[in-house]
This record gives sequence, C-alpha cells and structure tokens, in this order.
Amino acid sequence: MKSFFERASSGKHSGTGSSNSPNKHISSKSSETKTSTKASLLSGLFVSAFSILETREEGSPREKKSACSRVNGWAATVKKIVASGSMRRIKEQMLGLSKSNTTTSTGDIWLLGICYKASSEDSPHGDPVNTDGFAAFVEDFSSRILMTYRKGFLPIGDSKYTSDVNWGCMLRSSQMLVAQALVVHRLGRSWRKITNKQLEQDYIEILHQFGDSDESVFSIHKLLQSGAAYGLAAGSWVGPYAMCRTWESLARQMKDLSDEPFPMAIYIVSGDEDGERGGAPIVCIEDVSRHCLDYSRGNADWTSILLLVPLVLGLDKVNPRYLPLLRATYTFPQSLGILGGKPGASTYIVGVQDEMAFYLDPHEVQPVVKINKGCLDADTSSYHCSVLRNFPLDSTDPSLAIGFYCRDKDDFDDFCCRASKLADESGGAPLFTVAHSRSSSTRASHCNKTVIGAGEFEEVDSCGMESSAVAEGSHEDEWQLL
Repeated sequence: MKSFFERASSGKHSGTGSSNSPNKHISSKSSETKTSTKASLLSGLFVSAFSILETREEGSPREKKSACSRVNGWAATVKKIVASGSMRRIKEQMLGLSKSNTTTSTGDIWLLGICYKASSEDSPHGDPVNTDGFAAFVEDFSSRILMTYRKGFLPIGDSKYTSDVNWGCMLRSSQMLVAQALVVHRLGRSWRKITNKQLEQDYIEILHQFGDSDESVFSIHKLLQSGAAYGLAAGSWVGPYAMCRTWESLARQMKDLSDEPFPMAIYIVSGDEDGERGGAPIVCIEDVSRHCLDYSRGNADWTSILLLVPLVLGLDKVNPRYLPLLRATYTFPQSLGILGGKPGASTYIVGVQDEMAFYLDPHEVQPVVKINKGCLDADTSSYHCSVLRNFPLDSTDPSLAIGFYCRDKDDFDDFCCRASKLADESGGAPLFTVAHSRSSSTRASHCNKTVIGAGEFEEVDSCGMESSAVAEGSHEDEWQLL
C-alpha cells in the first residue's frame, strides 16, 4: 500500500446510519474523486501534528526526560491508531472517501454472475432496499469470504513482520478471489452462509487453507515465498500482474512438492510473448487444454480451471471505453470479480449496479484467528462482511486483474462464447480475445444465443470459427505493457 496521503481521494454522499465494523448492521458506502486541495491541506495538518512529536527543545536533563516521555506516549498512541481499523475510518471521515448511503437505485445488481432486481415497484414503500431482490443480494454479498489485514501472526520468514497492515491489501484481495473460486468449486455458486446452522466441513477446510501461518497452503506466508521471483516481499506493495503470477507459481510448487495439489488448474491470460508486445490478452484454447492435461498428469483431458486476466487499461485512470466491458464481465456465470480499487489501495470488486461497483475491503485490521479443519462450531464472523461499500467504477485503478472459474469443458466453452461475443461488441478494443491457437489468425466466434432472462440462455447454434483480420496496429495505442 502507498502512504495515507498518496491514496487520498474524496467523495460526496448523503443518508443516515453508518457502521465501522465488517459485521454490524447493513449500510452502503460510496466515494467520488474530488480535487487534491483538501487532501493537501489535511496532509499538511497531519505532517504538522506528527512533527510535534519529533520536537526537541533545549532545557535541563529533567525537562528533556519529561518531554521525551510525553513524546513516546504520543508516538505509541499514534502507532496504535495506524495499526488499527480506526485509521481507515479516520481517512473516510476526514477526506470524505465514503460514508453510509442507502442505495436508491433501481438498476439491476450483478454479483459474480447472478442478477438481483431491486425495483421500487416491489416495495410497499417504494424503497428498493426493502425488496426481496435486495435482501437476496445482501445475503449473497455477506456470504462471500472476506480476507483482511491481520495482526499477531508468527513472523514471516526471516523478517520481523507479524502483521500485514499497510502493505498486504493486494495479497488479501487475491486471497478473496481465490477463496471464491474454491467456494464455487467445492460448495457451488448457490452456497450461502446461514446463521445458526452448523458449518459445512468444506467451508471450514477452505478457511483453514487461508490461515496466517506456514501450515496453511494459501497463507500470506506461502504467497510471499512463492512470489519472491516477482518482487513480493514482506512490507512491500505488489501489483495485480505479479500477484497473478504468484498464484501460478504457488500452484506449480504445490503440484511438484506437495501431497496436496492446488484444487484446480491455473491459466494466466496474456498477450503475445507474455504481454511484452502489447495488445489484448488472448485466451488460447490450446494452451488452456495443455494446462488441464498437465494439471491432471495426463489422466484427464479437462479439469476445473481458474483463469486470471491481468490488465492495464490506461495511465492514470481506466479508459472509458473499457468500463462497459468490465461491467459486462459480472454477467458471466464464471465471474470471480476483479482485483482492483483505488491506486495503492487494493480491494476485491464483487459486483456492479449502474455506474457503481460493490467491493469487499481488506483494510480492516483484525487479530489472527486459527480455524482448525475439524472445528465445525468455529467463530468465522471475521471472515464475512454485511456492510455494503461501493464506489464509482470509473475511479478504479487501471491496473487490475479479472478472475473466472470454469468447472468443466462445457463451462469453459460457454465462457469462450460469452467472451468472444463481448469482444465482438467492443468496437475493436476488447479486454481480451479468444483464439484456438497463438499461431492462428482466426479466433473463436461467439455462440449465437438469445437472452431469455437473468442467467438463462437459449442455444441457437454452436461455436464456430470466423476470420478476424484486424487492421495491424489497430487500437494497440490503447494498451499499456504489463
């Protein structure tokens, strides 16, 4: 993460009710970008305040000792605030990053491939929040697994870090995305965490895998070890591309060195020569097939697969032409959401409504919780959040990564059909394309399907092939190198 003031941006909002903890009553949070003047003034204010702590005055030894004691006391207090969730709330309140604001939009909500309708016509008071559709959305949202900063775990490697506060948000966001893939893989997309019901063994085992120790296969400790070649290190911030490659590296290590292989194949969607020549990344069907075959050690032609698509969609902000495409990915049944957020402050974006994006925030600091595999009555409340937070999708950092999970070959074929259709409708600037091979000039065309309703499609024809000789260099200026 970048420093507090490097990430400063602000928002405008209205409404009543707020919540400062992931597990309190429901609210909705939003933010919009404003000028940097306010942030600069506040930055100066904080710098002045902190500089007081470093002031040293001439005087007698007794006066110096007393002053030193006061300074140390203030410093300890400040450190305690910085290392807690209070700092994020102070930032939100002073810079106006977000406040509670009950949504009044009646637009469809798309959450990881499922559509929820919050029409005011379905509410006796004309309030879209008081509808069955919105209640179902909240239940789904609060069932997604939340990973946040933790404090009090054993030191990471040879470092002295026992917390990932202020630098681990991208790792936590990626853990949330992969956790969602595992939930769908083992429990299904329709799974919900029901209060006062005994927890499922599969659910407990998933949480155990993300524990904060070397014993857990998907812990922050393991990720830092696997991502060392991509610049991952305790105390350092990392980008989406390196994070995707880290998960690929971890899966490879688990396959080669562990008795517990990664639960599915992983494929990083990249462009020509791994993105070094620019252009839209390519989902190469032949490559995906080889990944599945290699993952199964030749025992199966196809397996479940996690697709990660790292992208850079602009310089300082996302090019507006990509925003409708990003929103459309949430309509895919295979959607796992987006690793993104404000510059230097990663979040897990799980849904969209109109121009807004709903997200899970890893920036809440919580104590380490150990979840044992066989403990079906464990307290897992810190792994879920019922506080709805959103922000304008167009304020997302242009460096991001999209995730998809395909259970089998039919699911992957359906994904390719939808992705090809989306590329056809992109006006020559797709997020990514689908091709049968990297050497071929043809790409898979989309299936001709007619939309019946949310999540329902009627097949008219099967996937075919079509030539798409796009003009050389066309729109390549829109892409940045990964």
